[in-house]
This record gives sequence, structure tokens and C-alpha cells, in this order.
Amino acid sequence: MRTESPFRTGRARAVLRAVAIASCVPYITLKAAWAAGSGVGIPEGSPLLDGGTPLAVGNAATVLMDGAVVVLALLLTRPWGRRVPAWLLVLPMWVASGLLLPIMTAYPLQLAVRLLGGDGGRPAGGGAEPFLEPWVFGVVYGGFILQGLTLGALFTLYAGERWGALWRGRLRDLPESPTAPALRATAVAAAVFAQVPLAAHLLWAAGSTAGLDAGTAAARTSDFHVLEAVNAVFAVCAVTGVLLLAFRRGGRLPSRVPLALAWAGSAQTACWGGWLTLAVLAGAGDATERTPQATVVIYAVQMLAGALVVTLGAHFFAERSAALASSSVPVRRAVEAPAPRESRVP
Repeated sequence: MRTESPFRTGRARAVLRAVAIASCVPYITLKAAWAAGSGVGIPEGSPLLDGGTPLAVGNAATVLMDGAVVVLALLLTRPWGRRVPAWLLVLPMWVASGLLLPIMTAYPLQLAVRLLGGDGGRPAGGGAEPFLEPWVFGVVYGGFILQGLTLGALFTLYAGERWGALWRGRLRDLPESPTAPALRATAVAAAVFAQVPLAAHLLWAAGSTAGLDAGTAAARTSDFHVLEAVNAVFAVCAVTGVLLLAFRRGGRLPSRVPLALAWAGSAQTACWGGWLTLAVLAGAGDATERTPQATVVIYAVQMLAGALVVTLGAHFFAERSAALASSSVPVRRAVEAPAPRESRVP
């Protein structure tokens, strides 16, 4: 998947790159302060004060993840970024999408619900110890939203120039795949698996406590319900995108629409499910003992559903790339072939 178009770095991309890098500073600064022993932004009684080694490891990992945003911003705006193998760019961007999209969508909605009378970050019953000072969430999540917006814009421009031919046209114009039966079976399997986390997130958003540990159930707020509703929406996006691609429904629909749905839905479903699983398995104290097994299974099935969707998407791009490459070979050979001997000028 290569392109011959020249690389262009305009003022808009330079500004987007600068904003993406600058938006990492608050989060990295806070993490560095906490690693050095500072308690800035951490109230008395917060479990973060007794996190121990798991918390230190988590802080180091998240600093590296935020540092990866800087690398991606440079890769998407520098000439050497065009020489990076596709998977080495697409995979980190997919993971970044999965971790940033729920924050970008849920946090503004949470603030809106609070303005309308939601209980925000404190449980309705009270009594729970605060996790972080409210201003920390504003600073950190504000930075994450800026990262998502700027990286998304840069990646859209980059991908359009490097691989735009792969998603041009409408669904009805796509050639029939020789592996269509297998792709459709994979799409159906992904849709079936996605019903498990979809049902769980819908129930939790509606107020059910089934599958939740006692601590989480007692600490639910309007923020929790909004986030669970957003999780359900992304699961629907994943299912919709993968079924449209596999069965080519909605013939007049541009190909980029189901691809975008599958990208966003699979990234959020798989990566957020993986992040929650890590949080359970690496949690401080007896977190792994009090988390119901049903919740762990839901997160595992969520990761599986997202992985199936992104696998089908990768196969789609591989087939499209191969088809476009093969169709361009005769033209290239005709141009490069030597002229017949009798037509040459003596």
C-alpha cells in the first residue's frame, strides 16, 4: 500500500502536531509528580495513596502510552513517516482510537448530564472516598480530547494521501471477494459475540447491578451510566460496520462509512475491554478477588468481538490493496516495455 504523491506539510498540520504534543504535557507532568511522591490532585483517603507497586507500574505504562502520542504526531507529519510499514502505524493508531474515543465522547456527555442535575462524580448515597480532585479530571481528560482530535485529523489526512484509493467508491461498486463466505461467517461470529458486552453495558446503563462487584455498584454515579451507554453505542457501531462490509448492504453508502464504524467500534470494544481487564487483573489489594467472574468473561468476550471485527477489516484492506496492485501491473508494464524493433528510429 504505497503512494507516489509527494509529502506535504502545511501550516495546518504543523499546528495540529504542536497541539497534540502540548496536550500530553499536563498528564505526563502529573504522573511524574506522583512518581516523585507528590500528592497534588490526590485527596485524603484516596486509594491512590496506597497503590503500591501496581500503581507505580501503571503510572509508568501510561506515561509511555502518552509519550507514544508524541511519536505518532511526528510520524504523521514528517517525511520519514511515509516510509514506516503500514502495520507499525495503523496498529498504534487503532489502539489510541480505542482508548481515546470513549473519553472524547463520554466526558462531554457526563458534563452535560451534570449540568442537567446528574450526581456527577459522587455516589448518590455518599460515603465513598474521592479518587482524585475534580480539577484533575478536567485537565487530564481535556488533554486526552485534544490528543484524539488532533491525532484523528492528522491520521485522516495521512491515510487519505497514502491509502485513499482503498476505500474510494460505494459499497455496491466493491468487487465480490473470493473469500466472501468466510468473511460473512466471521462477521456473524463477531456480531454474535458482541451481543454479550452490548447487553451487559445496556443493563448497567439502565441501572442493573448484575455482574458488578459491591464496591462498583455502590459507587455508581451519573458518570458511570453515561459511560456504559457510550460503551453500548460503540458495540453497535462495530456490529453495524462489520455486517455492512461483509454483506454489502446499503449499496449507495460510501465505503468509508462502514469502515469508519468498524474502525471506531472495534477499537473501542477491543481496547477498552482489554484496558478494563488489565485494571481488574492488576488492581491493588483484593480487586481480583471481589470482581465477579461474569464481569471478567464479559470483558474477554468484548475483546474477542473487537478482534474479529478488526481482523475482517484488515482482510478487506489486504484484498483491496492486492486487487489495485494487480490491476495496475499491465499499465505499468506497457509503459516500461521497450518499443518494437521495427518502430525504432535508426
